Amino acid sequence: MKRSFRKYHRILGIILSVPLMLTVLTGMLTTVVREWSVSIGVPASFLLSIHTGEIFHLEGIYPILNGLGLLGLLATGLNMSGLFGKKTRQNPNN
Repeated sequence: MKRSFRKYHRILGIILSVPLMLTVLTGMLTTVVREWSVSIGVPASFLLSIHTGEIFHLEGIYPILNGLGLLGLLATGLNMSGLFGKKTRQNPNN
């Protein structure tokens, strides 16, 4: 069972690495540009359009896909961790 979760976790991680990295980096850069008034040569509105998926015309589904992907990674990762595994009880007669 853990082997199949590792397989799914690995696949999900590879697929989600690019959109999640885009979301994280553009979110951080947008904050830096707007709040700290740092000029990086890219307008904050353009960064925000990447961040929300608007530039790819996916603004309605991009956050949902990111969220579902993260929930999938969380579920497979927690399952692999053994945190919620069955506890074996020690035999009191030994």
